[in-house]
Amino acid sequence: MPCVADWLNNPFSIVQGIFAQNVPNSDWEKKVTDYFKEKLKENNATNWVPSLNDVPVHYLKPNSLVKFRCMVQDMFDPEFYMGIYETVDPNTNARVLHFGKYRDVAECGPQQEIDLNSSQTVTLERQTFYCVPVPGESAWVKEISKTKGKPHGSSQARVSPSTSYTPSRHKRSYEEDEDMDLHPSKQKEQHMGSGGDIHGCVEPKRLETEASAGHHLISPNCSPPLDLNFPLPGEKGPACLVKVYESWDSFKVNDVLEVYGILSVDPVLSIVNSEESCAVPFPVDSSALDPMDCMDTAEEQRVHSPPASLVPRIHVILAQKLQHINPLLPACLNEEESKTFVSNFMSELSPVRAELLGFLTHALLGDSLAAEYLILHLISTVYARRDVLPLGKFTVNLSGCPRNSIFTEHLYRIIQQLVPASYRLQMTIENMNQSRFIPHKDYTANRLVSGVLQLASNTSLVVDETQLEQGQLDTTGIHNVTALGNLITWQKVDYDFNYHQMEFPCNINVLVTSEGRSLLPSDCQVHLQPQIIPPNMEEYMNSLLTAVLPSVLNKFRIYLSLLRLLDYSISEDVTKAVEEDFVEMRKNDPESVTADDLHRTLLVARFLSLSAGQTTLSRERWLRAKQLEALRKARLQQQKCVNGNEL
Repeated sequence: MPCVADWLNNPFSIVQGIFAQNVPNSDWEKKVTDYFKEKLKENNATNWVPSLNDVPVHYLKPNSLVKFRCMVQDMFDPEFYMGIYETVDPNTNARVLHFGKYRDVAECGPQQEIDLNSSQTVTLERQTFYCVPVPGESAWVKEISKTKGKPHGSSQARVSPSTSYTPSRHKRSYEEDEDMDLHPSKQKEQHMGSGGDIHGCVEPKRLETEASAGHHLISPNCSPPLDLNFPLPGEKGPACLVKVYESWDSFKVNDVLEVYGILSVDPVLSIVNSEESCAVPFPVDSSALDPMDCMDTAEEQRVHSPPASLVPRIHVILAQKLQHINPLLPACLNEEESKTFVSNFMSELSPVRAELLGFLTHALLGDSLAAEYLILHLISTVYARRDVLPLGKFTVNLSGCPRNSIFTEHLYRIIQQLVPASYRLQMTIENMNQSRFIPHKDYTANRLVSGVLQLASNTSLVVDETQLEQGQLDTTGIHNVTALGNLITWQKVDYDFNYHQMEFPCNINVLVTSEGRSLLPSDCQVHLQPQIIPPNMEEYMNSLLTAVLPSVLNKFRIYLSLLRLLDYSISEDVTKAVEEDFVEMRKNDPESVTADDLHRTLLVARFLSLSAGQTTLSRERWLRAKQLEALRKARLQQQKCVNGNEL
């Protein structure tokens, strides 16, 4: 049986063995998938597969097994490749079958040539996803994922630096890689291959197997710099072209995936980006090339075939859609081991909630009511859609925030330490007018250009309105504010496809911090009433995070992620009692009690129940929800009387 080093460091040897034993049977591909699926189940083997999220690509062995936790930012057109091809030795006329799956280039041995006219050749189709790290992924998620399942000090994930790179690259980090993004021409001399007739086998006996559905034949000039198309500014880490062979219809744009596959960083892939070369996708005849075809598709070729050193390829063997990205939780909560984890944690839920409430009360300057609502907000999620109405969204407007960025900035840092993915959007006139919120289709490059609102499900978006000053919104600014409003109200973003808009449903937790009532819509406004006025706000907020134990912080993280995944129901008896109660409320106060109040109180009751670990609504929780809502409304009314302003 192959050892670990074989299937991790040289998965092609495993695939070749299965292929040789099973061809011409068509089930060899399933046997490959089953083999790696079983291997990854053994002894937490998934933790030992090097991750592109943790290890710079130049430390990873080409053609080794890697994993990548990512979001699908764009989907390219399907492409065709040689699934099976035949080589022939011109001297002996000996013929050998090869597989093209999981490869970018077709390989043949010494003294062999690919027979392009062989009846054994099988052309197949695969889908390419352009994937980026999960936007706004928290530093603690990266750190825990990096060390999960590995002994202290382990360097198992770091293997020998790739021979495709010069020694000067061996100690570069992702941050240093950014320089190469800006100057991709530096890569050119490293990746130029030797010339030769494409219908023979040039040294090292490789031919491109990819024949894209379009005619992408030349690379453009290397400037301007390659845009890696991250949705959020300042993001680090790799973008990857993920080649999917099975069930790609089950994935869609903005899905979060964990993929296991074979890493391809072959320098041959960069030839198509050189100015001197017009690389030919196999099996097009070079004599039929029209130079104008090269020019027409230059921008698209540049985007779809970037240098492999900057955008490596992963040929997927296994891929799964992730329910969440919290490394402290089991990946799938339906398995038996996971159920034990959940039941053990639920048994100690009450003290965790009490500690979290105290922690957030301090963060909100002693306001325990605001802390209650913040917990409910952080565990809220869209659990269903009724027609166009998203059920379960709970956008909170925290008004009454001090008019300086120190409080809101540090409040965001605390939230960042609690949730797996987040982003703070500073709502200034400049940002509104200059930022790109809405993704749009670039038909010249045939790609989806990302925007700030292209976020993965369950991302926490903190909109800081305290920095908004008087000014004029231009057309872009108005579109951006409208997009934010639609995101909050309908949990959707309308991507711009020039001639039409396309709705992309989302599930984003939006918290709006403001001085007065927000300009943006919200499901619930909570006016902050500080009980503490610290003389040094920055020192006070910083001390909160340093005081909490890492083990306690981890419990908070598990608590908030786990409760979002629990099912919830209301029994018929409780439903009837709630309806009767609401009728009484309307009788007593027909002016102010509306259907919106019932909907909001039911939401508060739902998340209040879940926050206590209860998956059904009880009479007690319903009464507590009514009490919280009464306190919240009384506070708003009091503030209205003090200011004389409508809140």
